[in-house]
Amino acid sequence: MKFSVIIPVFNRPDEIRELLHSLTKQSFKDFEVVVIEDGSAIDSKKVITSFDDLLQLQYLVQANTGQGFARNNGMKIANGEFFVILDSDVILPKDYLQELARAIDIRKLDAFGGPDAADKDFSALQKAMDFAMTSFWTTGGIRGKMKDPSKYQARGFNMGVSRKVFETTGGFVDPNQGEDIEWSIRIKQAGFKLELVKEAFVYHKRKNTLKSFAKQAFSFGRNRVNVSRFHPGAIKLVHWLPTSFLLFSLSVPFFFFVNKPLFQLSTGLFIIWSVGVILSSAVQNKSAKVGTLSWFTSVLQLWSYGLGLPLELLRKYVKG
Repeated sequence: MKFSVIIPVFNRPDEIRELLHSLTKQSFKDFEVVVIEDGSAIDSKKVITSFDDLLQLQYLVQANTGQGFARNNGMKIANGEFFVILDSDVILPKDYLQELARAIDIRKLDAFGGPDAADKDFSALQKAMDFAMTSFWTTGGIRGKMKDPSKYQARGFNMGVSRKVFETTGGFVDPNQGEDIEWSIRIKQAGFKLELVKEAFVYHKRKNTLKSFAKQAFSFGRNRVNVSRFHPGAIKLVHWLPTSFLLFSLSVPFFFFVNKPLFQLSTGLFIIWSVGVILSSAVQNKSAKVGTLSWFTSVLQLWSYGLGLPLELLRKYVKG
């Protein structure tokens, strides 16, 4: 068969239900689904079995190993020519696999990464979180809107590799903490063609609260440092921009007491950025509420990532 869809799941039966339902609606039918229950206390067996007549399913139950190694175990038992790796908190548009098959065949891809988006039915907060993670005003669009698709580093919520790539590179070498970016770098180093397929997007539900979203963004900053343990050049200037934003925004009140012209300039720049975020999100989502929430999620995302990276880098230098 063409595709094996690899999905690790950990204590999330409701999420996997929505994803499996979206897989039943795919216009492209030549695929199987491999669900790996990674040591869950709340398993998804009942949900999985309810789809037995609708999907070609394999269900692997194992002790907890972390999502990277769970994916490896799923790929070892998969039958497809190409492995599509998804997180359990995504939902697929009906033509997702069709678009992916077309891009792989036309562009002769060995591996791919796809972007994420917010579905029209998502809550205002989920749409604001999506904006914070994908907007030019926050990430510069590096999570799916870059001009050169060959520069993309695939993320584990939506990526895929050929069987040959998996067998040659050995899959994930870390269970978590940027394991997808690490593998993307290694795939390219091995000479395989990995590119962004912007048409193969998923609807990403993300976290449910601002606190959990902040913790996730903080971990993303830490993860970049973990990738640098495998690839010393993994931290580039662009990854320091959230830290620069954090320091800049915290310095604005201080400038009021030491340098009034500098305070006026920095305040003006922050206002321009804020207006840009709010208006851009409001127009994109057709909602003033989402636009306003996007300001909070954007600041939170940049501050959290910007704090996570230097703290983990300090930890790396102290502990090795």
